[in-house]
Amino acid sequence: MFSSITQPNYPNAALGIEAGSISAVAISGGRRQYSVKQAATVELAPGVLTPNFVETNIVNHAEFAATLREVAEIAGLMGQKRWSIALPSNTARTTILTLDSVPTSRAETEEVLDWKAEQSFGAPAAHLRIAKQKISPDREGRARYFATAVKLAVIDEYETHFESFGWKAGLILPRAVGEANWLMNAAEKGDSLLISGNDDGFTALLLRGSEPAVVRSVTCRPNEVDDEIYRLVMFYNDRFGGVTGNDLLERLLVIGRSLIPAKVQTIASEALGRTVRVMSSDDIGLNLPVGTFSFDDIAAPAGLAALGA
Repeated sequence: MFSSITQPNYPNAALGIEAGSISAVAISGGRRQYSVKQAATVELAPGVLTPNFVETNIVNHAEFAATLREVAEIAGLMGQKRWSIALPSNTARTTILTLDSVPTSRAETEEVLDWKAEQSFGAPAAHLRIAKQKISPDREGRARYFATAVKLAVIDEYETHFESFGWKAGLILPRAVGEANWLMNAAEKGDSLLISGNDDGFTALLLRGSEPAVVRSVTCRPNEVDDEIYRLVMFYNDRFGGVTGNDLLERLLVIGRSLIPAKVQTIASEALGRTVRVMSSDDIGLNLPVGTFSFDDIAAPAGLAALGA
């Protein structure tokens, strides 16, 4: 999935950055079976980081740098030079761009995609770092691209700190994309749904096989999350469920400290009228030492690190 949006030689170590914590992880293995080699999570002091797509993210640079160093040292990865980075959900944006007509040239394709990206992300393309991957066309045969974007001014905040440690960050993607990589690499066919919780709602990625089909970022209050998940699954059921007799959605991957997988499973099962399986770390092929690491904390960086294992 990522081979066309960045260099193909990925490191097997990654950082996962959130408003309240930073995680560092290195993994080993392959063929959809991975083990954690080294990992650590360190809490960030309140107010150090305020993830945002358009505004300053790092409020206290000294504390942020100190936490970066601490998590790398605890994980035994201070000497790691190449990293992949899972950015906070609110720092980067993700969407699917659809071309209404067939451009006449590659240059026109890029112009149209930049224009579409500006409309979707709400910022000039020249101010964004945009990664695009062509995916399968929609039902009408229109070309589609899976796209992620980060503002250049914002990504520079993070990269300045990485560079101060002599680190090179080659693959930088939103947290939900790192988490969804576990579903993109899944051996099973059929649809799967990632629900990734954050401080002001959740991000959902519906995958058909190994490709994203629907991307939704839902902003809501904590007491509205259950209803919004129900609406999302009902949308899926209305749009896709009748295609093969309401049996397309096979798996749920629920990640986020604020989400309870069993509760989300109940909501989804009620919306679909049948039971949907919620996947654990073992189901996606990530072996976590018992009681050592939180899957919620390391799922995103481990998903990116798996690309290099």
